[in-house]
Amino acid sequence: MSAFMSVTARRTAAAALAAGALVGTFAASASADAAGRTHRDRVEISGAQYDSPGWDNGTNRSLNKEWVDVTNTSRHAVNLDGWTLSARDGRTYTFHHYRLAGRSTVRVHTGVGRDSGRDVYQDRRRYVWDNRSDTATLRDDRNWKVDTLSWGGYRDHRDDRGHHGDGRGHGGDGRGHGGGHR
Repeated sequence: MSAFMSVTARRTAAAALAAGALVGTFAASASADAAGRTHRDRVEISGAQYDSPGWDNGTNRSLNKEWVDVTNTSRHAVNLDGWTLSARDGRTYTFHHYRLAGRSTVRVHTGVGRDSGRDVYQDRRRYVWDNRSDTATLRDDRNWKVDTLSWGGYRDHRDDRGHHGDGRGHGGDGRGHGGGHR
């Protein structure tokens, strides 16, 4: 009888090891999936005022009415140090020493100003965003594309999440009307 028990014990142990290996494999792939989604599901371009209201007269006040909102939709803060926000023509703003709190938005203004918890400034003396058509691209510190928002001639362009990038409800009228600073 002891020989029978040892065969049964061995089979039971083998089955337990196999089940453990399967659970470990699924857990590892689930954590790899979660690691791959680190920032993509949490930080997004949530709006843009690409055509500052009124005449585009190039004053700092007018420049600062041109902005892009970046929102952290998760509960946890995200370190944006080294992240970039760029226009289609390559003009790029780099976040330095900025931590975006959970469920918060930072507004990235074009002109000169004093950075705060809710507003940062590119310190530019010229407009960044094209009124007629442009694409704002947010990349993380490893240069991975996190999100895009397009408007105008790129009205049918979709971002990485499958959303339309037309800028609807995000400032400007989306048809290139206004000051026409490009």
